[in-house]
Amino acid sequence: MTAAPLKIAYSPCPNDTFVFDAWAHGRIPGAPALDVTFADIDITNGMAERGEFDVLKVSYAVLPWVLDEYALLPCGGALGRGCGPLVLGREPDADLRGKTVAVPSERSTAYLLFRLWTADAVPGGVGEVVVMPFHEIMPAVRDGKVDAGLVIHEARFTYQQYGLHSLADMGEHWETTTGLPIPLGAIIAKRSLGADTLRLLATSARTSVKMAWDDPDVSLPYVLEHAREMNPSVANQHIGLYVNEFTHDLGDAGYAAVRGLLTRAAAEGLVPPLGRDALSFV
Repeated sequence: MTAAPLKIAYSPCPNDTFVFDAWAHGRIPGAPALDVTFADIDITNGMAERGEFDVLKVSYAVLPWVLDEYALLPCGGALGRGCGPLVLGREPDADLRGKTVAVPSERSTAYLLFRLWTADAVPGGVGEVVVMPFHEIMPAVRDGKVDAGLVIHEARFTYQQYGLHSLADMGEHWETTTGLPIPLGAIIAKRSLGADTLRLLATSARTSVKMAWDDPDVSLPYVLEHAREMNPSVANQHIGLYVNEFTHDLGDAGYAAVRGLLTRAAAEGLVPPLGRDALSFV
């Protein structure tokens, strides 16, 4: 009897479709079959908090709320250097004190990095924070609906098309103050699947990453089918930035970055504190 496919949700962004292409299309011998749902990070964060899917791509920022039910996989996610969220405005030297800023989620790594940055760089803090889907943020800034916007993903490469300016790089601030890579997106799986299945999921994710690296042209149709930014060169830039050695294996530096972010955020009262073994895999 064939096991039912595992329900997985990840974003339609190029890094996720690139990473999961081989696995999602059944090209990895022995890997569990996947039933894929595409959803933006704010949606998948909520799914994780409600325990709705077997496997999810979520923001590292949501981990303190979900690690009782889910385990962090040591691969498949997004960390890196030089790839942090940006704060954008209509004017190059905009003062954000007391201003309205759009963010993609208050349970996102981008938001935690933003709050850590404002604590250092914006005396008195910003004003109202408005949550909206990340693909709506740049038009909202351009049209004057908000004063500034926190953007992620391929917006790093396209914001100038909206006539916007980068006011600050959250990743640059993080790397300068910590020396650690930037923890962005995590892959989590239900602990109830059992240790053997969790190990198989990690092996499958690593194999899928390696297959995509070995022959990237194979994944391109899947990537472009779902990318909001359809330009192949932009998609390739996105993949090059967010799919790296940390995607294949978090390693000591990756785990240090995750714990460092969540520890700092807990000290600011932004997330609950992590237990000592909360990030343990199996």
